[in-house]
Amino acid sequence: MFPRARCVRGTRKETVSILRAQSVYKLFGRKTGEAQRKLQAGASAKEVRAIGVMPAVVDVSFEVEQGEIFVVMGLSGSGKSTLIRMLNGLLEPTSGSIELDGTDITKLSGKALLEVRQQKVSMVFQHFALFPHRTVLDNAAYALEIQDVPKEERLTKAREFLKLVGLEGWEERFPSELSGGMQQRVGIARALVAGTDILLMDEAFSALDPLIRREMQELLLELQNDLGKTIVFITHDLNEAMRLGDRIAMLRDGRIMQIGTAEEILMDPANDYVAEFVADVDRSRVLTASSVMEKATSVVEATGGPRAAVKVMREAQTSGAFVVSRDRKLLGAVSADAAAKAVRDGATSLDGLLMTDLEPVSPDTLVADLFTPVAESPLPVVVADESGRMLGVIPRVTLLAALGNGSGTTGENPPIDDEEVLADA
Repeated sequence: MFPRARCVRGTRKETVSILRAQSVYKLFGRKTGEAQRKLQAGASAKEVRAIGVMPAVVDVSFEVEQGEIFVVMGLSGSGKSTLIRMLNGLLEPTSGSIELDGTDITKLSGKALLEVRQQKVSMVFQHFALFPHRTVLDNAAYALEIQDVPKEERLTKAREFLKLVGLEGWEERFPSELSGGMQQRVGIARALVAGTDILLMDEAFSALDPLIRREMQELLLELQNDLGKTIVFITHDLNEAMRLGDRIAMLRDGRIMQIGTAEEILMDPANDYVAEFVADVDRSRVLTASSVMEKATSVVEATGGPRAAVKVMREAQTSGAFVVSRDRKLLGAVSADAAAKAVRDGATSLDGLLMTDLEPVSPDTLVADLFTPVAESPLPVVVADESGRMLGVIPRVTLLAALGNGSGTTGENPPIDDEEVLADA
C-alpha cells in the first residue's frame, strides 16, 4: 500500500532544527483574546465558536529537523492549511512564534518577510498555480526572475531542474498541453529552482488520480534523497502521510494529537482518536524490522565454546544460540543438539559446529517482506546493520503479534527440540 522508497528514520545522530513553531494560535473573529483564554483553560472548539470565534490553530508547537519530511495530517477543517500559511507568513498568527532558521518571521516587516519567502521557503500548491501564458521553462524559472537573476542563468537552472523532475523536452510547451501530474512536476521544479532550504507542500498531490499521485510520491522521495531538502507536507490522506513522512503531526480541531514516526503512531497511539484513525492501516506495509525486533537473549561469543553455548540456551530456553564476534558481528548459529554432543565429546571449541547460512535482514526491511524468511528459519531471524553487526532478532510470535494492536515483544521462540538434550549436557 505505501512501502517507502527510502528510510531515514533513526539514521541521524545529530539533528538541527530549521523550523520551529511555539505555542501558535490562529483564531478568526472579534473576541480572539477571550477565546484564547477559554481555550487555554480547557474550553472546546465548540464552546469557543459559540462566542463567534473560529479556532483554526490551537497551541501548536513542533520542530522540523533539517533534511526531513515532516507531514501535517488531518481531515478537512483540522487547521492544517491555515498552519502552513503561517509558516511562510501568508497568515499572521494570533499569538505564538514561528522561527525559520533562527529568525522569528512573526516579527518581520513586509519587505523582510518577502525576502524570507524568496530565499528561505518555497511553496508547492494543490492546484499547480502555473502561469497559463508562460512556457514550462518560463514557469520553472519564475522564482529566479523575481530575484532579478540574469535571464540566461535562470533559464539554465530551470532546464536543470526540469530534467531532474522528468520534463526534459517539454520546456517550450504551455501548461494547457500538460497532464495534471506533469503540471505538478513543473510546480516542484519551480520550487527547487528557487534554491530555498524549505519546501512547503499544501495538499500538493490531492488533485491527481491515484496512479499519478503514487508516481509523484516516488518522485518526491527520490528528490529529497538527492537534494536533502526540508519538506513540510500537508495531507488529509493517512496512507500518503505514512508513506512520505519521516515524522507525522496529527491534527484535530486545530490541536496536535500526536507527533511521531509512522511506527510510533501505529504502535503507541497517544489517544483514542489516533488509535481509531490508524486502526485499519496495513501494519505490514508501514512497520519495519527495527520497530518489531527484540533483544536476542541466546547469544554467545565465538570464544565461549560449546559448554557456554549450552548454558546460554538452557537459561534462555531456546533450541539454538547465535554466535558473534567480540564486536557483535554475526558469525553463525549453533544448535542445542550440536552443542550438547560437543560437550559430551569433550570439545572446547565451536569450530565446525556453526550454521553459517543465516540470512540477516536490514533494520529497514518492511514487515511484509519478513514473512517468508521468518517462516523458513528454524531460529528467530537476525536483524543486522550493513557491517553485519547484530542488532536484534525477530521470532515468529513477535512478528505475528506486531500485526495486532501490541508491539508483540514476548520473547524468543520456545525450544523445538527434546529438552533431554540439554539435560544430558
